[in-house]
Amino acid sequence: MGFGAAAASALLQAETANPLAPKAPHQPARAKSVIFLFMHGGVSHIDTWDPKPELTRLSGQTLPPSFAKGLKTSRIDFTKAIIRGSPWKFAKHGQSGIEVSELFPHMARHVDEMVLVRSCHGDAFDHAPAMYLLSTGSQFPGKPCLGSWAVYGLGSENRNLPAFVVISDGAMKSGPQGYGAGYLPAVYQGTMFRAGQMPILDLGSPQGLSSEAQRRTLDLMQAMNRRHLEARPGDTELEARIASYELAFRMQATAPEAVDLSGETEATKNLYGIGEPQTDDFGRKCLLARRLVERGVRFVQLYSGTHLGDDWDGAHNDLVGSHVKMAGKSDLPIAALLKDLAGRGLLETTLVVWASEFGRTPLAEGAKGRDHHPYAFSLWMAGAGISGGRVLGSTDEFGLRPRENPITAHDVNATVLRMMGLDHTRLTYFYQGRDQRLTDVHGEHEFTEFLLKG
Repeated sequence: MGFGAAAASALLQAETANPLAPKAPHQPARAKSVIFLFMHGGVSHIDTWDPKPELTRLSGQTLPPSFAKGLKTSRIDFTKAIIRGSPWKFAKHGQSGIEVSELFPHMARHVDEMVLVRSCHGDAFDHAPAMYLLSTGSQFPGKPCLGSWAVYGLGSENRNLPAFVVISDGAMKSGPQGYGAGYLPAVYQGTMFRAGQMPILDLGSPQGLSSEAQRRTLDLMQAMNRRHLEARPGDTELEARIASYELAFRMQATAPEAVDLSGETEATKNLYGIGEPQTDDFGRKCLLARRLVERGVRFVQLYSGTHLGDDWDGAHNDLVGSHVKMAGKSDLPIAALLKDLAGRGLLETTLVVWASEFGRTPLAEGAKGRDHHPYAFSLWMAGAGISGGRVLGSTDEFGLRPRENPITAHDVNATVLRMMGLDHTRLTYFYQGRDQRLTDVHGEHEFTEFLLKG
């Protein structure tokens, strides 16, 4: 894929019909930008954010029948499986005293900035459907994701960079439909930035080609494309391609500086763990996310892990090995991101979300693992004026089900939109005979109100 394809979330050519022109929010916004940290593969909530001393006490026994009732999948018989306690200790942190696992020593120092939600739940047992559910509000592919809806509702504040950027380690279990625009015009889809030191391919002009000659070539190509589009009104893929060429041309002047980390101080690089084998890659991604929102990018979706086995899903066969590895890669850079945003005054206008598609079962899988568990998991949010150091919701003694304040993917999405000033019930797009929305007919405001009280 060349650079033109990489810049698919572009501006349309006609300034008077620019779908990414800045738009007024429905109501006062807390967040100008969002950085969504997606832990790909399923993080075990009971080993990270949700301590369960009873689980540890009864480790090695079978689950009490009253808890196992109604919980059964084709892969797990909850009435026979053995309870596995967490191998990690939990300790209280910050003035709030929120308990966090020793897996996250760096993020734990920031609990007073977080609202930790321990009562998320869903019903999608496999990765792709669960990722679709959290990102698009539906278990089925083809729906617009949260980032696309946000840009559709608010437009872009920077015409020289994509409004919605996706940063990943590579291919994911959801595929690109996890960050696609679905039935929204293709101009709202996420623009993929690669891992490593060269996030964007083919950014420079070919040797010997002047900017004037490139501009003339682009003008001719765009004129031909627009003539082609006149006979195909409503072809959003073609519209997005036309727009991507324009954005690509402008990005050649702007993007090299945005993605170049060499100008950052050594102290900043050290803060993110850049240069250290374990944290260098994810540290670069987190630092790039900060630089993008600093330059007006509306939504950054940052993934930890890839479907090629280097993700949190290694917990199937090796809970300890996988979580030590993935936490070691991501914990320090994420803590650095929070500290860096706060130090630059960006945390007040940036909403940071940490989430995974589901948790892991409190029961043993094989000798050393845990299976998927969508029925209860954790996430946290920070920034955008949130009063941190608070916990919303709880799960039962074993982390099987929410006990208080159950939160769904629709509630999460409605809340993120509200923090950006968008009312999820008013953010609609007419498709297949009705006004569609990210939250469909769901999405409650209890979670939103909890955050806004801070």
